[in-house]
Amino acid sequence: MTGSNGSPEGFRERVAQGVLVADGAMGTVLHAAGNPLERALPELNLSDPDQVQRIHDSYLATGVELIQTNTFGASRLRLEVHGLGDRTAEINMAGVRVARAAASAAGRPVFVAGSVAPAVTLQQRRRVAPADREAAVREQVAALVAAGVDVIVLETFGYLDELVEAAGVAVATGVPVLAQATFAADGRTLGGDTPHDVCAALADLPVAALGTNCTLGPQGVLAVVQELRSHTDLPMSALPNAGLPRRTSGPRFSYDVDAHYFARYAQLLVAAGVSVVGGCCGTTPAHLDAVVRAIARTVPGVASRRAAAVAEPTAAGAAAERPGPRFDVLAEIQAPQAGHVAEALTQAEAVQALGVNRVWVPAGDGPRAQLNPVNLAVHLQNQLDVEALASVTTWDRTIMALQADLLGAHALGVRRVVCETGSPPLLGDYPHVDGVWDVDSIGLVELLAGLNDGRDCNGLRLAGKTAFEIGVRVAPGSHDLHAEAARALRKVEAGAQFLITRPVYDFDSLQRLRDVLGEPAPLLVSVRPLRSFAEAEYLAHEVPDTAVPAATLVALDRADSGRDGAAGGGAARAGVELAAELVRAARTFAAGVVLALPSDAEAAAELLAAARGD
Repeated sequence: MTGSNGSPEGFRERVAQGVLVADGAMGTVLHAAGNPLERALPELNLSDPDQVQRIHDSYLATGVELIQTNTFGASRLRLEVHGLGDRTAEINMAGVRVARAAASAAGRPVFVAGSVAPAVTLQQRRRVAPADREAAVREQVAALVAAGVDVIVLETFGYLDELVEAAGVAVATGVPVLAQATFAADGRTLGGDTPHDVCAALADLPVAALGTNCTLGPQGVLAVVQELRSHTDLPMSALPNAGLPRRTSGPRFSYDVDAHYFARYAQLLVAAGVSVVGGCCGTTPAHLDAVVRAIARTVPGVASRRAAAVAEPTAAGAAAERPGPRFDVLAEIQAPQAGHVAEALTQAEAVQALGVNRVWVPAGDGPRAQLNPVNLAVHLQNQLDVEALASVTTWDRTIMALQADLLGAHALGVRRVVCETGSPPLLGDYPHVDGVWDVDSIGLVELLAGLNDGRDCNGLRLAGKTAFEIGVRVAPGSHDLHAEAARALRKVEAGAQFLITRPVYDFDSLQRLRDVLGEPAPLLVSVRPLRSFAEAEYLAHEVPDTAVPAATLVALDRADSGRDGAAGGGAARAGVELAAELVRAARTFAAGVVLALPSDAEAAAELLAAARGD
């Protein structure tokens, strides 16, 4: 236990003293972040440990006292299905290392529990001998213990023989063991055993606690706990699901139990004798935040632990954290086509080398498969020390899917979001292909503002609040600037906190926008250097709501043709000079700029110098 003596007796003493709040689901949040459930999620301990730690951090921020490693399903027999059997020990030890880092950063006592699932899936069970199952558990438990877990948590065991096998292996290590069976709606395990059968089978094993997790929601788990209590004097655990899963779209699922309801049943579970209460599938940091708050009102000690985890800043501290006026400089990183993530990472590294630590991932267009901007933003934040701003479009997305993805992104550290309606790509003979249009950009702003206020899309109260900074787009080159300004004001009234322009090539259009719109929110100006006369002419004549001054067209035409002494093909140089001039002008009233930096390092440095006022 980080911050304590770390002895094997630590967990036993703690659950004997009172109530310990454990974390919630790991897989649910990883899934919401875009990881398919069919992949080996424990492998992320190696390939993306920062993503896993962010989830641990999110739970710890609520005040939970126990976090479970991302090692559910990390036995050799399960990992072999994904070609990862030989990395079993490495994956499990990495899971402990990530959880331990999060626990250490919390600055307070936290138990790190090694998560162990049944060694085989339901399909494998018929084909694998008990001795092989036991060997797989022994290998995984040995790795977790060697890496330094405080307790072994046996999770979601539907067959009593497997639970007894695993418990026997785990208790032999001397590390405290929490043994949990999972029960169906009829009150029996998948193998048909009752709570009495489970208690009797484990009675001769020195487990530190026993209980139930998964499969059932709060009500069902409460009924199981009440039955378990009548057959054992051991400390008990209860980690229910957030209700039953419901398929939303494609392979995605949602859980409908709200945090308030979940927390109320957590109190009932404690009243029924539970010492370890937490969440399983479908639960999120919001659910556990509600649980910690609810338990803190009734159980001595929990309130002080929550205060240590989520102490409110003092007035002086809050004032110190509020930044003064600044001119933001962000670099635009386009979401690449699927499979080309390395290109975006290389580009972000290049701008970071130039001193830019804020990036924006705009929405992509065209019919080709592209990486989701939010997923790329999470990836860039995890891989590099940058702050990533991501666009979210509402086209072809239900509001429930948008909400789930945004909560997942928030849990993984994305805070600044630009709301856009988006539009279907042009596809051959069908330029007006339609999709799901639950909300437009204004509706998305309202959704985010509600989450920031602790309300979901249906207006139901959440236990916690998000902290999104909400941005929207505005087009200074619009042919109807009054209508564009009116819509921008509606977005601000809905909750938008900053505006980001469509690419600007004409300072006069910015001035006209300010004259019509006023200054309802900070304005970021998007600047993309023109590269040729042909590009400028295309934008001027074929792209709606884009203004390219006649003088700019003339200058680029001359630079391309070599007239007036300019070298032929010099339009790219002229485009950088014009963009730098625009950036310097924008500094007079805008809150910042978003730059599409050219690959030429010298040209990029010139634009950044203009943005910094050098």
